[in-house]
Amino acid sequence: MKKEIKPIRTEAEYKEALKNLQEVFFAEEGTPEFDRAEILGILIENYESKYYPIEDPDPIEAIKYLMEENNMNQNDLGEILGGKSKASLILNKKRALSISMIRNLHKKLKIPLDVLFMEYPIASYILFIATFLVAFF
Repeated sequence: MKKEIKPIRTEAEYKEALKNLQEVFFAEEGTPEFDRAEILGILIENYESKYYPIEDPDPIEAIKYLMEENNMNQNDLGEILGGKSKASLILNKKRALSISMIRNLHKKLKIPLDVLFMEYPIASYILFIATFLVAFF
């Protein structure tokens, strides 16, 4: 006997829905089990978006991730951003992305614009100068 499908409101119901989904996950399309899997998937996704939201990535973390995925180094990123020193400043969050950098990153690395336009903390200018002075004196 199949259990009734109903909205997921508690953690226990969520775990039960996951268990039920496992039972019908590989069902063939067009079968009642496939329909059940699809409905359970929607209910589970709805519950997870409410109670386990995934935050959008920080733009710099997205850049670093894609650099790693594409076996890129700072020189490669510098070609996209307009120089190795700019790439260093961006990766260390000492400089904000410019509009032209955002366009280039979107075009070349396919990073979504909404991710690239997200705000992220920039190290203060005073901290940057202090770091510069310590490095050279």
